[in-house]
Amino acid sequence: MNLELKGKTALVSGSSSGMGLGIAEVLASEGADVVMTARREDVLAGHAERIGAHAVPADLSLPDEPARVVAETVERFGGLDIVLWNSGGPPPSSALGLTPAHVVEAAEMVLLPLVRLVQAGVPHLRRSSSGRILAITTNGVREPTPRMAASNAVRPGIHGYLKTLATELGPDGITVNILAPGRIATPRRDEVYPDGVPPHLTEEIPLRRWGTVREFADVAAFLASPRASYLTGTTTYVDGGLTRSAS
Repeated sequence: MNLELKGKTALVSGSSSGMGLGIAEVLASEGADVVMTARREDVLAGHAERIGAHAVPADLSLPDEPARVVAETVERFGGLDIVLWNSGGPPPSSALGLTPAHVVEAAEMVLLPLVRLVQAGVPHLRRSSSGRILAITTNGVREPTPRMAASNAVRPGIHGYLKTLATELGPDGITVNILAPGRIATPRRDEVYPDGVPPHLTEEIPLRRWGTVREFADVAAFLASPRASYLTGTTTYVDGGLTRSAS
């Protein structure tokens, strides 16, 4: 299938590794003009050169950085068609151990940068023939992940914000969708389980294996493409069937 991404400009955050990098690679391979942004300048620059993308190092948790990255993207490519939000998450914590400071920190890490990026990007997306906003969250928004209280407190708010945004931007032809990965074989998985993944974590997945970054990125590329023009306000669980009933 031709995803009709050739010539589209995509801004991909958190793209120095893992799923963000995988998405940038697929979009670039489909002919999109890709701007990659992340904090690790040296790693980001190396990957951008390898796949033919443009690197804009930035810490998007800083209030002025999202607008700067969007401005540089538009200056270089003349417009913006796709905004893809991807970021790390808050550290593990119990619900009883969660403090107001932890919640503020989590919001400043995963919610406020997204809001700022959307505010900066929407004026340009309105001028696109196929404006797309796509956010990567987690399947933990369906069933909270144990010992991830800060994430569980904030990430459902991202879903509420984006679904509301989908309704408001629908008349402009801009689609807003969410991708919720389950167990994807990223470098982070190998860091967490250096001695190998416990067998039960694989056995719980109906497909009996972890997903690959490429499998996840292919779904993201479709949702970011003009071919997904009648999909908005959706949450797509890419988890091998682990989420039994998606809303």
